[in-house]
Amino acid sequence: QVQLVESGGGLVQAGGSLRLSCAASGRTYSSYAMGWFRQAPGKEREFVGAINWSGGRTYYADSVKGRFAISRDNGKNSVYLLMNSLKPEDTAVYYCAAQDQGNWVVTTIKRPSWYSYWGQGTQVTVSS
Repeated sequence: QVQLVESGGGLVQAGGSLRLSCAASGRTYSSYAMGWFRQAPGKEREFVGAINWSGGRTYYADSVKGRFAISRDNGKNSVYLLMNSLKPEDTAVYYCAAQDQGNWVVTTIKRPSWYSYWGQGTQVTVSS
């Protein structure tokens, strides 16, 4: 069992940066792949990026590639989403998610349904 709590959201101007954190509890956190998703009002939950259990592999949606970076610190049971060059279209509730990794398959890790554990979300608002 893994519990996830996101933090770090807020209001930022376009072009600015934010770093989201996701604190995890649970004995086997370090074996879990972690994903970040976002959901804007009236839209489906969208994959942002993911990181494998060791932190050695990451994968990003095209919409954020080159602007966002995911990292993790297994010693602190935390995963981070650094968001640079933010745009108004990045406005959404951001969620972290966890799943016991198994094989790292890109088509799988992009699916919200693959993840068993979710945080409550943190709002990110980017003003123009």
